[in-house]
Amino acid sequence: MQDKYTIATLGSHSALQILKGAKDEGFSTLVICLKGREKPYQVFPVADEIKLINDYQELASLDKILYRDKIILIPHASLIAYLGCEAVERLKLKYFGNKKILIWESDRSKERQWLKKARLRLPLIFNRPEEIDRPVIVKFYGASGGKGYFLANSTEDFRDKIKPHRNKKYVIQEYIVGVPVFAHYFYSNLTGKLELMGFDKRYESNVDSLGRISARDQMVLKSVDPSYVICGNLPLVVRESFLSEYLEMGERIIKASQKIVKGGLFGPFCLESVITPDSKIYVFEISARIVAGTNPYLMGSPYTQLIYDEPMSTGRRIAREIKIALETNQLDKILL
Repeated sequence: MQDKYTIATLGSHSALQILKGAKDEGFSTLVICLKGREKPYQVFPVADEIKLINDYQELASLDKILYRDKIILIPHASLIAYLGCEAVERLKLKYFGNKKILIWESDRSKERQWLKKARLRLPLIFNRPEEIDRPVIVKFYGASGGKGYFLANSTEDFRDKIKPHRNKKYVIQEYIVGVPVFAHYFYSNLTGKLELMGFDKRYESNVDSLGRISARDQMVLKSVDPSYVICGNLPLVVRESFLSEYLEMGERIIKASQKIVKGGLFGPFCLESVITPDSKIYVFEISARIVAGTNPYLMGSPYTQLIYDEPMSTGRRIAREIKIALETNQLDKILL
């Protein structure tokens, strides 16, 4: 039955993984990308069709055509960032996931309510710059890949660094010192089971390159402020003793999501965390869809290899869920 449907996604972020996973499960594939950015989808043969657009907003005008063609759209961060939550919610075409959950990840105050309801350990939030009494990281709303984030160590430092960002919504968050760990999950609305898909660590510019410079030379470069733009993802295997807590955290996130939104969260999601030197896990963000940190695992991660006897990326796991839903007439459970 899957040969009657086409899996589509925007040409960015994790599109190659999504499209390959769809083809592995027997689906036709479509990538929608900006003119001039089609080269990867021409070189890597994972898209049966490439549809070029001049602007991301054109996706809304294509909505009725895509809806008629039995196309299922797989969201990722670029879709949310370029269209916005409201525009995505208005799309009529078939969409894998629950659109109603998007506002709970993009609005940082709502996101914090969700994480607190899941009883996760969170960094402090400072409501006013005058409250800053320790190192903080200032983050902006939306799925922007860390662009513009900055560190501040005082009210005066904050006020100086916020000047270029006057019109942006932001949150002032306690900076937790530790190892950043990004945990990938998949929750099946068909089976009610949570799967741990893997972990990654982000490689960020220029904070990671600054870390390769000695303290003496960093003093010479004191005019260079660290930035947190994500440039790539490194695969990670965490200590086995942490797995129980990560699994329980994922389960509590799902239960909390079912209380805040009808249908709750399902499909792929990511908890962005830091493990401190005393082995405490702090969660600072949630991404309620596939994240680019799953891209190193096109052939599956060490964790999916413990569950499946075949390569299982997150992209393929999405396609597998759609395939099962089609075969069991449960498509309404995964397209909300």
